[in-house]
Amino acid sequence: MKILVTDDSRVMRQIVIRTLRQAGYDDHDIVEAVDGRDAFDKVGSEKPDLVLSDWNMPEMTGIECLEALRASGSQVPFGFVTSEGSPEMREKAANAGALFLIAKPFNEDTFKDALDGVIS
Repeated sequence: MKILVTDDSRVMRQIVIRTLRQAGYDDHDIVEAVDGRDAFDKVGSEKPDLVLSDWNMPEMTGIECLEALRASGSQVPFGFVTSEGSPEMREKAANAGALFLIAKPFNEDTFKDALDGVIS
């Protein structure tokens, strides 16, 4: 399985990747994107099986990326890993087609709870 990790912070991308590995998802290919625009482009070129995205990023936010992907016909599984998790954001994410929203702080158990049904 190929997982696209999207965050404008390189440190945060590394934390997400490390948490994926700690949660037991260490045998998957990881691709990184630096913002929503890069993620949108890499969904087309890299064909990931799952996108994990931050919400707030320059160029294109995570929700804008998800909406653009769905508008283009892409049904790639998409989840958010973000610093905010208000009920309004969760509703907006779900309405746009996100499978889950993991709010910071998170740990490997949080990832397992969100991803066990998505990653096989």
